[in-house]
Amino acid sequence: MPVTQFAAGLAAEQLACNALMRDGFNVVGRRMRTAAGEIDAVVERDGLTVFVEVKARKDLASAAAALQPRQQARLVGAAEILLGENPHWGRSGIRFDVMAVDRSGKVRRIADAFRMN
Repeated sequence: MPVTQFAAGLAAEQLACNALMRDGFNVVGRRMRTAAGEIDAVVERDGLTVFVEVKARKDLASAAAALQPRQQARLVGAAEILLGENPHWGRSGIRFDVMAVDRSGKVRRIADAFRMN
């Protein structure tokens, strides 16, 4: 039975969250939908709130290059809404990370992948 793109995306998100938890982050939300778009995961550690976009591709380089400016703008808009709804988030700052996942399940984090303008 072929794996659907949706199922592969969910699996990649789980791998990414597992890697973040191993690094000491707490997952505070997954697949958080807003009027501006969806954030794959929101994690926190020591007051730092990180908005995470997961990109799954055949290799890590393709995954890392997959986030386009339009998607960045959508993520910023969604983050602004979520920060307004959760004023306790980001006590020590916020950041946007990309979690690249390849077909074999290898995960690489690109910390501070882009910034709000």
